[in-house]
Amino acid sequence: MMITRRSAVTAALALAPTLVAAKAWAAPTAPDAEDVLSTDAVLYDAEIPVAGNPKGDITIVEWSDYRCPYCKKVAPDLTQVVKEDGNIRLVLKDWPIFGGVSVDAAKMVLASKYQGKFLQAHEALIGSTSKLTETTLTETLKAGGIDVDRATKDLDANRATIEAILKRNDTQAKAFGFQGTPSFIVGRFRVPGVLDVALFKQAIKDAREAAKKTDKK
Repeated sequence: MMITRRSAVTAALALAPTLVAAKAWAAPTAPDAEDVLSTDAVLYDAEIPVAGNPKGDITIVEWSDYRCPYCKKVAPDLTQVVKEDGNIRLVLKDWPIFGGVSVDAAKMVLASKYQGKFLQAHEALIGSTSKLTETTLTETLKAGGIDVDRATKDLDANRATIEAILKRNDTQAKAFGFQGTPSFIVGRFRVPGVLDVALFKQAIKDAREAAKKTDKK
């Protein structure tokens, strides 16, 4: 089943006024846009490790940038909600829109998955209060327990795969009409912007109720 433009807009509007209603999707431009916008590609990208409960009944997808102050602001609330709920799949999609250092950071985090430390690398960078530069990128990853030399080698060895992930993430974000980071998919709801604990919980509740209605049809 595809996540269509119509369903995305309908889902976003269904959340208003509790959450900010989103704009219509931008028209996909990539030749393989229909594939990268499938449910599997958006919610179940096999190349991106899953946080939270891998078997959770609701998936939250976040598009974020490690230089984005709002992404850093929302991270503790998202972590709290996922932990307290216990039944959420969390998919963290790197969308580096703040320049070259953001791109390098995203690539290094994705490369860290080959040493089993994707989430560890993500948490180190998203939780850092230092300005992200090439120097602090390396320092922060090392302080977070990442073998940076290995991550660099893994990035070189898997560059095509990692760059393809970032391209998919970018295509999806633009197709959903997201204007910046952070932006979210909660179940089938399209939710751009900064959420707090209460808004995350409301979005999750709405997503579960919508899923039940769909299952009954």
